[in-house]
Amino acid sequence: MSNNTAESPPLAEENLGRSSCRPFLKWAGGKTQLLPHLIHRIPNSFNRYIEPFIGGGALFFALQPKVALIADCNQELINCYQVVRTDVEALIEELKVYRYDKEMYYAVRELDRRPDFGELSRVKRAARLIYLNKTCFNGLYRVNSKGYFNVPFGTYTDPTIVDAENLRACSKVLQRTVIQSGNFEQVLEIAEAGDFVYFDPPYAPSSGTADFTSYSKEGFDDAAQEMLLLVCLQLNQRGVKWMVSNSNTTLIQELYRGFKVEPVGASRAINSKASKRGSVIELLIRNF
Repeated sequence: MSNNTAESPPLAEENLGRSSCRPFLKWAGGKTQLLPHLIHRIPNSFNRYIEPFIGGGALFFALQPKVALIADCNQELINCYQVVRTDVEALIEELKVYRYDKEMYYAVRELDRRPDFGELSRVKRAARLIYLNKTCFNGLYRVNSKGYFNVPFGTYTDPTIVDAENLRACSKVLQRTVIQSGNFEQVLEIAEAGDFVYFDPPYAPSSGTADFTSYSKEGFDDAAQEMLLLVCLQLNQRGVKWMVSNSNTTLIQELYRGFKVEPVGASRAINSKASKRGSVIELLIRNF
């Protein structure tokens, strides 16, 4: 790995070499509203930026790190990032086929139930994901126990399905980024002293049924939260700096006792329950 240190840039679009871009997907738990808190707390310098739960990538696109690795267990999401990086013009052309229409939405949503879904091209799968994301209810990504996308059609005035300018800007940033599919535990095979890892996992629910956790068919339960802590403990011993975002619950407070745990205010616009949108308190946890 290169010994060059990537200085953490401020949130200023006019910085030389930085692209004016934003996440190309809406994402439940996305960190756009929390960015000022996140930017204020990242290390002053680091060798490489690693984000194992990339989601919408709000912090990644804000920082635009010189050396980065992003990953996720959601293979459709990772395929989409890879296509944006390598085939953005073909993706833009494919997206032009879609329109905001309820009948079309459900026909496209049903594609993953078909046995030949895996035979669709990478570009067509990426376009499908973006289309569903822009037109589904509340921008959620949710699958059932069989792994089928099951979010209903959303009600909007005029959703932007083809945002060519932003897709091209995101593609430019992703050119210098390693993108891979995998579970968060794989960060232990990757991260080295001097790296900075940002974990934004599916949040621990504040009650037994209160919050959305069906991000993948496997879910993300208390055992997974405990495994994430074990990964953080090993990274800490290795000299890797990390930060975790999570919900303000007793479980998370107990798991990360001994590290720097800070409550911050966040605005949540995407949630399956209207009562969970608006201003909430979340936790930012660091080992530095």
